[in-house]
Amino acid sequence: MKSVLNDLFEYKALDKATAKEILKNLTQGAYNPSEMSAFLTVYLMRSITVEELEGFREAMLELCIPVEIEEYEAIDLCGTGGDGKNTFNISTLSSFIVAGAGQNVAKHGNNSVSSVSGSSNVLAHFGYQFTNDLGVIKRSLDEAGICFLHAPLFHPAMKNVAPIRKELGIKTFFNMLGPMVNPSFPERQLVGVFSQELQRLYGYLYQKTDKRFVILHSLDGYDEISLTGDFKMWSNEGERIVSPEDLGLPRVKAEDLHGGASVEDAATIFKNILEGSGTEAQNAAVIANAGLALYCGKGWSLEDSMAAARESLESGKALGTFKKLLELSAN
Repeated sequence: MKSVLNDLFEYKALDKATAKEILKNLTQGAYNPSEMSAFLTVYLMRSITVEELEGFREAMLELCIPVEIEEYEAIDLCGTGGDGKNTFNISTLSSFIVAGAGQNVAKHGNNSVSSVSGSSNVLAHFGYQFTNDLGVIKRSLDEAGICFLHAPLFHPAMKNVAPIRKELGIKTFFNMLGPMVNPSFPERQLVGVFSQELQRLYGYLYQKTDKRFVILHSLDGYDEISLTGDFKMWSNEGERIVSPEDLGLPRVKAEDLHGGASVEDAATIFKNILEGSGTEAQNAAVIANAGLALYCGKGWSLEDSMAAARESLESGKALGTFKKLLELSAN
């Protein structure tokens, strides 16, 4: 590992095979904690390459417990995190809106590392019981149109890395990998990323696949559509810059999206929005992201996708989906 670290510090890149081997060794505890910490943080100081990212992804997917739900044609809505913005749980809320609008969702999520509340944190707060039981997962999709895949249950090899990530408390290249390693291998995916550079890397990799994808990055740094300004959208149809006005939605301020100071704060915001008492800005942000997911998953026009997302939220369908998932989890 020392020679690898020295190469990386000198801005040399790993080839795909080496990256894959190192990640497998990393997850199997082959390196000491100091070496692991150095490797996890080096990509904050130098850019990651397409080959490195592809090698890491292949290793993670080979080591995961696969979830075979292809027949549901589910979409995943997942952000890399690591943007430092501490927004409320936009992609998780959007997932329930999307499911309420009739598009199956296989939401991949985890506890937060660098922000107040990740998707797993907020769902656990409401009593959701994480599972990797395929029968339960399929029943959730059958009856609620959504399942939640808590990453540690499907990536057991990560148990050696998780404590170090938690101690570091900052984004690492595993943030970059998160949306790429959904164990259900979804063919439809809405991804939010924290930089334009990472957006390009995702675009290059996803263009090699059969996925229908939309990769989002707000130009002022958010790993989702924030509506605080324009965002860049990279899809199967190419790249474009989109403004809030293009979606028929208002521009909002950064403070309108604040996620609070605790999991309890995040859960209160989450519940308020689903129950119809969210602010105009909060509602607009989740409708924007859910609308883009429906555009990706259903192939509808942007206008129709935004309208369907709004209807799902305002009619209570999204809330009904959330309640059904919790009910199924409790039984």
